[in-house]
Amino acid sequence: MSQIALVISDVDGTLVTSAKQLTDNARAAVARLHAAGIGFTITSSRPTVGMRMLIEPLGITLPVGSFNGSSIVDPALKVLEQHLIPAPAVQTSLALLDQFGVDIWLFSNDNWFIRRDDGKYVPHERDTILFDPTVVQDFSPMIATACKIVGASADAALLERCEKALQAALGDTALAIRSQSYYLDVTPPGRDKGTFVRAMAKRLDISTDVIATIGDMQNDLAMFRTSGLSIAMGNATDDVKRCASHVTGSNEAEGFAGAIDFILERNRTG
Repeated sequence: MSQIALVISDVDGTLVTSAKQLTDNARAAVARLHAAGIGFTITSSRPTVGMRMLIEPLGITLPVGSFNGSSIVDPALKVLEQHLIPAPAVQTSLALLDQFGVDIWLFSNDNWFIRRDDGKYVPHERDTILFDPTVVQDFSPMIATACKIVGASADAALLERCEKALQAALGDTALAIRSQSYYLDVTPPGRDKGTFVRAMAKRLDISTDVIATIGDMQNDLAMFRTSGLSIAMGNATDDVKRCASHVTGSNEAEGFAGAIDFILERNRTG
């Protein structure tokens, strides 16, 4: 059993509570990792600007992966590696999301564009990433700079059907997967949280076998498959839990801190 040298965590539904709060116990858990000489970083479907409020409180000195790992930035948010959604895939995604009648957002590296500011999840996203959107009439001028497209809907069943339709329409030209029951994300092809795990292994010159990952949603499965140890949150769906090596508590019951303590104990007794 390999000693864990790096922990990579998802953010929403994992590291933070449903109220998007980073608890004292979560901060203390990361401090215990640092004290044990174990690296820590985060990857999320969040845009780059939505990662900044976590970096300093957690003492993150390693690169982080935004947009489901398709962008890699340093702790000052300087872009180290960035991939965009191909323009035809952007156009296909916008057209199909329109057909399903869901709210559509488009993110570039440093901006968030919406067509209406009364969407159900706009305030929720604003409070999550601490960044205001820009209202536009037309997404066409932003097609060439799209890092992520989001379809937002309170109808989880509708969004699941939309996900399947979008995956069929896009093929391998872009990745379409839900990051929450109410968010369907479209991100660049060939890049996901699993490729972020491999990129971090290469940057640190370590094996993926000594990397532990923690997450709760379908978009976390790519990093589960890539890492040596995968931990699902207690609030994850059963299909996500089945793909993990270990299951911790929920994000409302300090499950993240529990996962870190499990990793530290595993290293001690390994």
